[in-house]
Amino acid sequence: MGDDRALSEKEEKASHDGVGHRARLRQKLAESGGEALHDHELIEYLLALAIPRRDTKPLAKALLREFGGIGGLMTADWQSIARVQGMGDTSIAAIKIVQATLLRMLRSSVAEKPILASWQALLDYLRADMAFLTVERVRVLHLNSRNMLIRDEHMGDGSIDQAAIYTREVIRRAIDLGSSALILVHNHPSGSPDPSRQDIEITRQIAEAGKRLNIAVHDHIIIGSQGHSSLRAMGLL
Repeated sequence: MGDDRALSEKEEKASHDGVGHRARLRQKLAESGGEALHDHELIEYLLALAIPRRDTKPLAKALLREFGGIGGLMTADWQSIARVQGMGDTSIAAIKIVQATLLRMLRSSVAEKPILASWQALLDYLRADMAFLTVERVRVLHLNSRNMLIRDEHMGDGSIDQAAIYTREVIRRAIDLGSSALILVHNHPSGSPDPSRQDIEITRQIAEAGKRLNIAVHDHIIIGSQGHSSLRAMGLL
C-alpha cells in the first residue's frame, strides 16, 4: 500500500526536515492541548505516528480537501480514504481507530443514563456518527420502560437523497425487543436537517401504529452537517 513503499531520497530528506516540525507540534499539544492545533496539524500528527519517516503535512491537507474537513474524513469509509494517493492500510487504520474510540466514548455517555435525561449527549453521539455521511441512513433507538437504551439499530441505507423505512418492520422489531419507546433517527446528506413531507408522514404512521401497542415514539431526529431537527420540538409529532 501507499504508506508501506520504500521512501525516495526526496522523501527521506523531507522526513528529516519534518522531525523538528513534529517536535514543535508535540510540544504545542502537550502544553496547550488539542485546541492549539489547526485541523490539518491534528491529522498531520496522527498520520506521522502511522508513517513516521514521511512528511505528512501535504497528505493531511489533501485528505481534508477531499472530504471537506475533519468530520467528513473521520466518517468516510475505508475504501474512499484508500483512493487518496499516499494512504495505505496503516494510515487509514489510524484514522478509523480514532473515530471508533470517539464514538465509543460518546455512546457510553448515552447508554449510562435515561435518554431523555441525556439528550445533548445523544445529539453529540448522533452528529459524530452521521452528520457527514454521504448516503442517507436510518436508525431506530429502542428504549425500555425507564427510557434506557436497549438497542441502537441500523435499519438500512438509502441513496444519496432517500432511505426507506417501513412502519411494519419498525413495529415488529420493537415487539421482538420488548421496546417501550422508540426514537427514529436519520441523516440528510445534503447537510440541511429540515424534515421533508415524507419524513413527517412516516413518523406519524409509526407513532400511530405504536400507540395501538403501547409503544411510544418520543421523537424523530434528523441529522445534517448544518445541525439537527427534532420533529417533537417542531410540533410535528
